Amino acid sequence: MDCQYVPLSKIGQFSSLFLDYITRKDSLQPFYSRFPDLASFEQQIKNRSFDQQRRQVLVDSLERQYQHIDNKPDFSRLLQPNTFVVTTGHQLNIFTGPVFVIYKLVTTINLAKRLKEAYPDYDFVPIYWMASEDHDFAEINHFTLFGKHYAWQTEQRGAVGRMNPAELKALFRQIPEKLTLFENAYLQHTTLADAVRYYVHELFGKEGLLSLDADDASLKRIFAPIMRDELFNHKSSELVQQQTQRLTDLGYKTVITPRDINLFFLNDQLRERLERLDDGRFRVVHTKQYFTEDDLVKLLDEHPEQFSPNVVLRPLYQETILPNLAYIGGPSEIPYWLQLKGVFDHYQTPFPILMPRNFAMYVPAVSAKRIHKLGLMPEDLFADEVSLKRQFIEQHTAHALRFDKENVQVNKALDGILHKATVVDPTLERAVLAETKRFANAVARLEKKLRRAEERNQETGIRQLLAVKHELFPNGGMQERTENFLTFQLNDKAFLQKLLTVFDPFDFRMQLCLES
Repeated sequence: MDCQYVPLSKIGQFSSLFLDYITRKDSLQPFYSRFPDLASFEQQIKNRSFDQQRRQVLVDSLERQYQHIDNKPDFSRLLQPNTFVVTTGHQLNIFTGPVFVIYKLVTTINLAKRLKEAYPDYDFVPIYWMASEDHDFAEINHFTLFGKHYAWQTEQRGAVGRMNPAELKALFRQIPEKLTLFENAYLQHTTLADAVRYYVHELFGKEGLLSLDADDASLKRIFAPIMRDELFNHKSSELVQQQTQRLTDLGYKTVITPRDINLFFLNDQLRERLERLDDGRFRVVHTKQYFTEDDLVKLLDEHPEQFSPNVVLRPLYQETILPNLAYIGGPSEIPYWLQLKGVFDHYQTPFPILMPRNFAMYVPAVSAKRIHKLGLMPEDLFADEVSLKRQFIEQHTAHALRFDKENVQVNKALDGILHKATVVDPTLERAVLAETKRFANAVARLEKKLRRAEERNQETGIRQLLAVKHELFPNGGMQERTENFLTFQLNDKAFLQKLLTVFDPFDFRMQLCLES
C-alpha cells in the first residue's frame, strides 16, 4: 500500500477550531493541557495517578462484561499502577458504521504500541468506549456496503446498547455477502452492547483492544458524587459557558451547548433529560415522572445506573473511571472537548491529551492506476468537480485557452481610443468604456467556448477523472464517512492489518492509501 499525504487544511472539510488546534495555535493553549506529541506523554504519565480501588472496580466490571467471550483478555494488568489506557469512543453503529470508526480504533491501538516503545517501563492498553447509553437510534441504524444503503427498523426505544439486535436477521437476508462474524454477533447476543463487544474482540482482540460498556452500576457509583453535585448545583453549565464565550471571543464556532442539568434519566426503553422545576421538584422531560430532592438522593445512592451523563459530563465520567492518558477523537469531537477544560479543573481531574484520529482515503488498485495515468497530485482529488476539470484541462491541453497576451494588446489599443475620444469630446468617455466592457465580456465568452471545446477534445480523460472522483467521494462526500470497512475488507482480507501497519497516530494529515 503506497501512502501519500495531504495537509488537513487543504481538504476543505474541517473547522478552524480543529485546524488551529492541530497546528498548535498559541491562543488555544489555555483550553487543553498538553499538545499531542510523543514527548508530552512523559509528563502526562507522571501527573496521572489513579486510585487502586477504582482499578479494581474497573477490572471487575470488565470481567463481568467479557464473561461470555472466548479467549477473553487478562484484565489483571490494569491493576498495576504503571498501567495506563488510551481511549477512543463511538456510537454502536451497526456493522461498525462508516470506515472512520475503524480508523479511530486502529489509531488508538497504534498509539498504545508507540507509547510502549517510547516508555517501556509502563504498559498501555487501548480502550474502545462503547457509547451504549446513547439514544439517537437514527444515527446508528444504517450502513453502506458497496454503495448500497441498509437500515435497521425497530420499535425499541431508549439506550441503544440495551436494544436486542435479533431484528437484524431480516437485514442479513437483504445483504448478498455472507457476513458470518456479524451474524454471530447480532443473532447470538441479546443486547447490542454485547454484540459490539463480541465483533470488536474478534477484529482487534489480538491487538489488545478492550471494549468498555460504562452503562454499569459499579462504574456509575464512582461517578455518583459528581452527578449529585450536578443535580443540585449545576456547576458544569456555568463552566462550559465560560469556556464557550472565550472561544467565541476568539472567533470560533463551538459545538455543544450545556443544559442546566447535564444528566439523563435512564431505564429500559427510556433515556430522557432531567430538569428542575420552579417548585424545586425534578421532572423527566416528556414523561409524567417527578422527583423530590430526597427522591433523587435515594435513587442515586441505590441505583446510580439510572443516571446517564450527556455530552458535557460523559468525558469527565470517562476520566473518573479510567487511568486514561489520551482521548482519540474526530474533527467534531476535539473541538467540544476544548469547551470542557474548566469542568475538569473544577473537579480536579486530569485533562487527557486530545489526539486527532487518523484520516484516510482508500484507493483501490484500478483507481490508483488511473490517478497515476492522469497525473493527479493527492490534493487535486479534494477540489470540487468544476475546479478539478478546469485544472485538468489546462494541464493537459496543447493549446492556449486564454487571451491574456491578446488582451494586453487590445487593452492598450482601447486606452488609445479612449484618449483620442476624450480629447475630442470628454462626454464620449462613458460610451467608450461601455464598448470596452462589452468587448471584455465577449472575450470571456469566447474563452468559455474554447474551454468547452477543449473539454470535448479531452472527453476520455475527463470521464476517467470524474469516475475516480465519484468512487472516492461517494455522493459527493468523504469516503471515510460513507463507506463501511467491509467494502474494502471483503476484497482484501489484509485490509485491517495494512491499516495497522501504515497508520501513524502522530501524523495529522489526510492519508491516501493507494493499492498497487
